[in-house]
Amino acid sequence: MKIRTLLVDDEPPARDELAYLLASFPDLEVSEARNASEALSAIRETTPDLVFLDIQMPGRDGFYVLRESLCLPDPPLFVFVTAYNDYAVRAFEENAVDYLLKPVARERLQKSVERVRGLLRRSRESGPLQPELAALVRDAVAGPPSGALVRLTVETGGRIQLLDASEVTHCERQDKHILVHTRTESFPCHGTGTLDELEERLRGQAFFRANRGTLVNLERVREFAPWTGGKYSLVLDDDAGTEVTLSRSRVKDFKQCLGI
Repeated sequence: MKIRTLLVDDEPPARDELAYLLASFPDLEVSEARNASEALSAIRETTPDLVFLDIQMPGRDGFYVLRESLCLPDPPLFVFVTAYNDYAVRAFEENAVDYLLKPVARERLQKSVERVRGLLRRSRESGPLQPELAALVRDAVAGPPSGALVRLTVETGGRIQLLDASEVTHCERQDKHILVHTRTESFPCHGTGTLDELEERLRGQAFFRANRGTLVNLERVREFAPWTGGKYSLVLDDDAGTEVTLSRSRVKDFKQCLGI
């Protein structure tokens, strides 16, 4: 029986190399995606059995694809692919279907495919495995629980300062940098290159993506009101009474987060 397989990687050489290796397995029907958006569309539309998923991709990463996919009625099995031996690998060594290190070795890939074949055989014989696997992977990528202490690193006076996330009112992208704002001060963010990465780091905390360039701490929103074009204006409780534009597409999710 054919195994519908999706290969997700933003780097064409890496994608081509893995596709070449997968071509040696006649029971795999392989399609490709270049980023998280394409991956999720393919998963929803073609319902693959297996996804080889790159972890680090620009914008939304592999963990985002995983979380969104696990919300589907029949999510695929996932094999993670990473160039970093210590980048989230330990969290999956026991619980994930499998992981591969780049450059992918043919022998290691063979073992991974055999593992997937075995899991799929078990699911056909004894019922779906996916709820069990989904729970394991959710636990592995769940991140810090709500209310846990998360600290952000910022630059000030040539030194690195640690800020509790609860002190932060909002974070915004300015040019190629990210600024972290508290009630009285603003700091360049240290060690996090994109707002998507920062949003991932703050997952489980009270932060919300108000628009493409701004994360707001919901606990620091003092008031909000409708604005033009279906957008909303959020007023923060910092000393400046900063106003942040809430995109029209984010209004529904914002209200749901507030329970209204």
